[in-house]
Amino acid sequence: MTKLEALVALNMIGEIGSIKLKRLVEYLGSPEEALRASRHRLTAIYGIGERIADKIISLKKEVIGKELGLAKKMGLRIITIEDDDYPVNLKNIFDPPIVLYLKGELEPEDSFALGVVGSRRASFYGLSQAEKFSFDLAAYGFTVVSGMARGIDTYSHRGALKAAGRTIAVIGSGFNHLYPAENKKLAEDISKNGAVISEFPLDTKPLPQNFPRRNRLISGMSLGVLVAEAAKNSGALITADFALEQNREVFAIPGKIDSPTSFGANELIKQGAKLTSNISDILEEFSLPLSINKKELIKNKEVPVRSEEERLLNLISPQAIQLEELVERAGMDIPQISNMLLNLQMRKLVKQLPGKQFVRYS
Repeated sequence: MTKLEALVALNMIGEIGSIKLKRLVEYLGSPEEALRASRHRLTAIYGIGERIADKIISLKKEVIGKELGLAKKMGLRIITIEDDDYPVNLKNIFDPPIVLYLKGELEPEDSFALGVVGSRRASFYGLSQAEKFSFDLAAYGFTVVSGMARGIDTYSHRGALKAAGRTIAVIGSGFNHLYPAENKKLAEDISKNGAVISEFPLDTKPLPQNFPRRNRLISGMSLGVLVAEAAKNSGALITADFALEQNREVFAIPGKIDSPTSFGANELIKQGAKLTSNISDILEEFSLPLSINKKELIKNKEVPVRSEEERLLNLISPQAIQLEELVERAGMDIPQISNMLLNLQMRKLVKQLPGKQFVRYS
């Protein structure tokens, strides 16, 4: 059995994330050994009780083969947490998925992502704002991440696609049960201009308990989350909570004070989310100048590093450094240094981590 097969099998159990996987590997040596271990050895591992141990033991190799075969037939790729193309932002959250089912392609620039979320039953105002902001973000060069649900999510993806930008849909079901069904065509369009991803095995149905898990991936893949419109109990507020736990930025578009669909977004603003009325409010938070269009920078990846950028690059190591410290050490102002950092990131020399930290590609 290969490591990929073992990780897919463990993921099919539904209760094993990266934390439990780490314990299994530390105790048994590898994911493959976990599937060969006895019940006694499995239950000796902290967090692996009798129920999970029984599920591991009962996994059949033919079931794993069927899952992998069907994924291939559907044109899906399965990436593991150990793969180089596993999303960098996602790898840094607490208990990230051990595998991702993927239709489309993930690119290094997808680490410059912003989640755009909101209510399924949105108003015309909310839908139009979600589409407008997503268009602007995608035109600037951000990858728009959302959940492909009805309402705000759908219009967020559409806005990014209209700008010929990249967008990623994180779904709360397996690929055998794309939800909602009317977004099947949208899923195809997204996969050609980004990716549709799921942590769930192929035959997982869109059950209510899956969507909070899905929401943590939307925020986890992003540098921040924009709540376009949200009612009092909207799932978008769960995404905002995850964003805060993951040290991501939270933005909210204000709505009418007497509108039920704006209650959640307005409450977020009262609690400290950044009131967002145009894209400059978002760019400002990441210290990015509005005049830079990152899509143009992407086209010019091979341009040589300028001397000032080389000096800045020499200040950045594989150890994370805060933007404020870079500004102080480089002796430059924030707009100047932000411009150069963006150039270096587009050339895959530097990457940004949550919390306005930067590291050099190793």
